[in-house]
Order: sequence, then C-alpha cells, then structure tokens
Amino acid sequence: MNTMWNEGQIAHCYADLGDVRLHYVEAGEGPLVVLLHGFPDFWYSWRHQIPALASAGFRVVAPDMRGYNVSDKPRGVRAYRSAILARDVRRLILACGAEGAVVGGHDWGAAVAWLVGMRHPEVVQRLVIMNVPHPERFLRGLRTGRQLLKSWYMFFFQLPRLPEASLRAGNFAVLRQTLRTDPMRPGALTAEDIERYVEALERPGALTGAVNYYRALFRQDPRRLWADLRRIDAPVLVIWGERDRYLGKELAEPSRRWVPNVRVERLPNASHWVHMDEPERVNSLLLDFLADRDHK
Repeated sequence: MNTMWNEGQIAHCYADLGDVRLHYVEAGEGPLVVLLHGFPDFWYSWRHQIPALASAGFRVVAPDMRGYNVSDKPRGVRAYRSAILARDVRRLILACGAEGAVVGGHDWGAAVAWLVGMRHPEVVQRLVIMNVPHPERFLRGLRTGRQLLKSWYMFFFQLPRLPEASLRAGNFAVLRQTLRTDPMRPGALTAEDIERYVEALERPGALTGAVNYYRALFRQDPRRLWADLRRIDAPVLVIWGERDRYLGKELAEPSRRWVPNVRVERLPNASHWVHMDEPERVNSLLLDFLADRDHK
C-alpha cells in the first residue's frame, strides 16, 4: 500500500457547477472516490488517503468545498444550506464524467456525505463516514446536556462577526492551538501543515464561508430536518475515533432503520481527527471496505 505523500503526483482542477466553481485535486485512475473535508480544513485533509487509494486503482477527487480555500465563496448564509451542499457533490460527480462514486467525508464533509446518501442515492455507490453521526443520531444527541456542552461552539458560531474575530485574533492563535493539541498522535499535524491551514482560512471570505456552514444548519427548521430523513441502502462504513472532544462515542452507531447496511469501526485511541491520528489503519479499513464485494 503506497501511502507516501508526493504532492507532485496530484493535479489541481476546477469544476464549474453552475452557481459555484470548486477547486479540487485529483490523483489516480479507476472508479471514482470523492473525499469531503471538514472544518477548519480543505482538500489537504486527505493527504494520507489520496496516495493509498490512487495506488490501489481508484480515481480520487478531493475538493475544497464551497467557502473554503480557493473554491468560490458565495456570500450569505443561505448559500450554505444543506440541500445546496449535497447538490454540489452530486454535480461534482457528474462533472467528473461519472454516474456514481464512493463518497467519503470527515467532520462537515461527513455530514454532507450523509445528506448526499439521503438526497441523491443515484450517485452514491458507497459511503464512508468519519466522526460525524447520522443526522437522526445527532438531532437526538443535541437533546442531551452532555452533547450540548460538547457542541457549545456551534451556538457561538451563530453570532454575527464575533466568531470570525475570535478565530482571527492573535494570528489565528486559537486555531493553531487546536490543531496542535486536538489530534492524539504526536506530529499528526506539523508546523508546516498548520501554516497551510491558516493560509487557507486567511483567504478573503474563507473564514466566514466556513462558519456559515454552522449558521445555515441552525437556521433550518428542525421539523424539516426530521422530515427530510431518508433511508440509505448503499453500503456504509463508519470510522470513529473514540477520543473525540466534540462528539460522544455513543453517537457513532446509526439506527438500522435509516442505515441497514452499515459497518462501524471504532478506533479507541484516535481523536476526532481519526484519519490523521491513525492513517495506516484508516487506509486499511477504506481499502478493505472498497474491495468487499459481499458487502452490498
């Protein structure tokens, strides 16, 4: 399994999706795998997974999601509603010339992957979810005091301007500290990696675009979120780092009512940044899942 990172082996591309232009990186040839990053990330989140999947015979596409890094950053909270985020992924898959893809995600990218599986099942062959619960589990989790405390920052992000000012203060001091201390593996994020994250968020409009994901989520009617739940019949792999500071490990297992064909792999010594804490283990799970012809 080739997991050596060589940025020279990836191509930087753009896809015009109608109302937004997304930047993405691409590597390898074969069946399409689309990897969606979370907050406060960008395509670089997948630097350990891209070479492993490309070497195994997959075409890997990792976009900067709308609002991030060098992709377009639409103004206004409404531009980041869940239906629009899911539509971006569907359009990206079709723009890549594919009828369907394996869709994987971490953090916000995993939340969007769940939505794509529910809203656009025709383009989802398999789902890979890392450290974000199924929407039904998350909605129930927010009813508990324990999870509300873990999710305090989501409520803080609802304020105008203050979240951006707080994150930008001291040359992104809070973000730098979080990236240094959140992952469990020493050196999971190097000083150079952290500078790249800061550089991506320093781009005009990027910080507000990233925070607008949270604002748009909380401005949706919860009754509509419940009504929009749909069963996902595609095979699903959930990889969960159990030392997650933001999400309780009890949220990892989705209800079989909504996700009947699911496999959950728990990594007890990994944090929320599971794919950076244990990249070799995560890559092995990914390749095993994608090669499992019986898991249909």
